Amino acid sequence: MYDLGIIGGGPAGYTAAERAAAQDLKVILFEEKKIGGVCLNEGCIPTKALLQSAHVIETIHHADKYGISVNAEPTFNLEQIIQRKNHIVHKMQAGVRAKLRHNFITVIEGHAAIKGRQGELLNVSCNDEIHEVKNLLIATGSREFMPSIPGIESASVVTHRDLLNLTTPINELVIIGGGYIGIEFADYFSSLNTKVTIVELKDTILEGTDRELTDILRVEYEKRGITFYLNAQVTQIEGNEVIFTQDKEIKRVSGDKILVSVGRVPNLEGFGLEVLDIEAYRKGIRVNNQMQTSEPNVYAAGDVTGFSKLAHAAYREADVVVNTIKGIYDPMNFQSIPGCIFSNPEIATVGLTEEALKMAWMPHRIVKIPMTYSGRFEIENGGFAGLCKLILGDSDEILGVHIIGNMATEIIVSATMAINNRFSAKQWAKNIFPHPSVSEIFREALYKA
Repeated sequence: MYDLGIIGGGPAGYTAAERAAAQDLKVILFEEKKIGGVCLNEGCIPTKALLQSAHVIETIHHADKYGISVNAEPTFNLEQIIQRKNHIVHKMQAGVRAKLRHNFITVIEGHAAIKGRQGELLNVSCNDEIHEVKNLLIATGSREFMPSIPGIESASVVTHRDLLNLTTPINELVIIGGGYIGIEFADYFSSLNTKVTIVELKDTILEGTDRELTDILRVEYEKRGITFYLNAQVTQIEGNEVIFTQDKEIKRVSGDKILVSVGRVPNLEGFGLEVLDIEAYRKGIRVNNQMQTSEPNVYAAGDVTGFSKLAHAAYREADVVVNTIKGIYDPMNFQSIPGCIFSNPEIATVGLTEEALKMAWMPHRIVKIPMTYSGRFEIENGGFAGLCKLILGDSDEILGVHIIGNMATEIIVSATMAINNRFSAKQWAKNIFPHPSVSEIFREALYKA
């Protein structure tokens, strides 16, 4: 018998396992595929490894602004780029496995299924064995959503997983979907001299992100030759062509590869969830701020909740689950989850957006300054102004922070802490920001507040 059973070995699952074992709980973890989940094996980590190679190429292209002359066009070796990416993934996966072993966590590789309750215990089957658990964490993650587009079975259509291991250069790439996956792959392939076209159903890219920031990013991408078709409804795929309507006009665009990236859906089928009385929410599992489901002693965390499909949110949710099991009140604050887009330039946001506040008729005021108010940013990013936007409530409480500019994803943690602790502008300004650092942009913006 185990104190905690976990279905899914991604960020939520393996973090909860480590935290629970550290608090003397006996833990069993079930994983059908690879420890580390989508994030480590085919998401966050491998894509950032590829993007780092792309950013090196871009830095060489613009070396002259740093007083450095490069006399030849930079070349790249895709096989070596992919090998480097694979090495990083394998190294990090080995690290996760080592921590699980160090904490004496039982890891079962195989397909797990919930079989029901026996008194206060839950039964989980895996590899023809039944395991009894006092508490169950569902952390089954999500999968990519493939829309019903005629012709989507074309050999030219690929998913992000296919592109992660592509070792042959492509001349043209069409991306259906302007979300964060599509935007990051556009950055990567554009740096490899691929002609990239993005076809997006909505009137903006990165829906839900501050509109002013996404407009700036789109302009920067267009300068690099990336083409956007917004308000575009894809109707069919014919071979290597994407057919769509825009402004009542039928248009076509072709590519060697067609990436379909229109979102992800929680994994709710195939592991016996139907034997429990679990309420659904937004196509995922409904949870409260302690990650409890509608079923006693059953928790859910990570993408399967359908709320925040971000690894860093899953890490925190895992902490909350374990503390709740231990009787420690430690609620999840869903308003202080930062969003990070690892584009070039980067975007990082936390809290409410200007658009959301206007729709809710909530009183607020906005402070905006260019990122070049930070000396460190100017040193490293000369030629691009960037933007830092603070949104304050009527009592000067920090409601939202939105940044575009490289290093944004590193400094956003300061803003996350401010929102999580409900700081006013004056309270946040009492922090000392190191000089010279990009984080000083907050001190400058807060001074104007």
